[in-house]
Amino acid sequence: MDVPEKPWLLAKKTWLGLTRPSSAVLLVALTLLALSWLRSNLAVLDSADTIGTGRMNPRSCSGFYSPGRPRRVVSSIEEFGGVGDGTTSNTAAFRKAVEHLAAFGATGGSQLNVPAGRWLTGSFNLTSNFTLFLEEGATILGSQDPKEWPLIEPLPSYGRGRERPGSRHISLIHGDGLTDVIITGNNGSIDGQGRMWWELWWNRTLTHTRGHLLELMNSNNILIFNLTFLNSPFWTIHPVYCSNVVIKNVTILAPLHSPNTDGIDPDSSSQVCIEDCYIESGDDLVAVKSGWDQYGIAVAHPSTNIIIRRVSGTTPTCSGIGFGSEMSGGISNVLVEGLHVWNSASAVRLKTDRGRGGYITNITITNVTIDKVKIPIRFSRGSNDHPDMSYDPKALPRISGVHISNVVGVYVDRAPALEGIKGAVYEKICIRNITFRGLSHQAKWHCEFVAGEAFDVFPVPCQQLRSNGSSSWCRHS
Repeated sequence: MDVPEKPWLLAKKTWLGLTRPSSAVLLVALTLLALSWLRSNLAVLDSADTIGTGRMNPRSCSGFYSPGRPRRVVSSIEEFGGVGDGTTSNTAAFRKAVEHLAAFGATGGSQLNVPAGRWLTGSFNLTSNFTLFLEEGATILGSQDPKEWPLIEPLPSYGRGRERPGSRHISLIHGDGLTDVIITGNNGSIDGQGRMWWELWWNRTLTHTRGHLLELMNSNNILIFNLTFLNSPFWTIHPVYCSNVVIKNVTILAPLHSPNTDGIDPDSSSQVCIEDCYIESGDDLVAVKSGWDQYGIAVAHPSTNIIIRRVSGTTPTCSGIGFGSEMSGGISNVLVEGLHVWNSASAVRLKTDRGRGGYITNITITNVTIDKVKIPIRFSRGSNDHPDMSYDPKALPRISGVHISNVVGVYVDRAPALEGIKGAVYEKICIRNITFRGLSHQAKWHCEFVAGEAFDVFPVPCQQLRSNGSSSWCRHS
């Protein structure tokens, strides 16, 4: 295994994203208390008006998930021939179990328990009105045989596999067209054992796009809660064309050099809640997406109404929160609050390109803590990354209404870099109450083709963001 199973016990890790534990014993104690509370069972959380009530707690967006009836049938993977010895293949057992339990979907649903042990398996699909429950000490292991990750059609909004043309490998745990699905447990683990796939990428011998660890498509009313996800071959958790998705109290770990192991990527999805998650990965901690160039434009399925709260982690080459670069179907109405990022390339990044089209609008990012980050806030362009040569280079993105406030950074290498695209709209950028300690007074922002305002910012912002006095729309927004 490439990473520790219990990262919250390491002295210099923070789970809730408030601060690094080494800075204050009191905050460590508070963090541990929060962990204990959040890891209590779902019934307790229901009574606390968070998960399961259908009502919105102002401190939580977990009301996006509304529970159905209690599961009528509960079975163990062992009943279907499963063996948790870490070497016996359980692919047939998982597929048989889900197929059997799907019959109870219309009469109360079902739950599949995975006991303590190491359960090796290839890809398997979930069903509706279903709970996958990993008991304490349970680990689902991804098969090392690529044939046990079958090929499926590319996503319509991508037009091809994201890495290679044509079809793509299915995710380890997959679902399409489902409703009321819970994936949870007593902090069990799902380990993709992704090194085999990373080596194919590094060696340039990858034939088809790698599979995700968990992907749900065209589904609604999803709860992913209280689990650890390890070593994904590619993006870790990928809800696409989904609605009413809650991802809460999740730890995601992959080696920091592992390629494209994004943590959570809501893609062309709405009513998504991501809360109280700790992520270490080789790519963005969270990346909001909505399709790729002309395919995303044609499908026109935006990502909207997304709340991301209390996420913390590190990624040495990428971002804490990324928007895009695949954003051609549009991204709107996103709140990011309580983000803590350290030892990373950037904290917040908007990534676009010619040919993308689409829009990123009505984005609020607030209460961000940054430690040892190269470029804290970045708008980037020009990756020249397209599915094929049929994209329209005149399809330009529109960026409007991006509000970033209450940001503190220490040991920051450079001032923010906001690089728009000539001819595209980058407007109503509002930057307020931001301080990057350690930068000299001579440090300069780099801005091109953007327009907006800034207040109470150090170092002094670029000319394109200078305020217009007391009449400013940004100062009181």
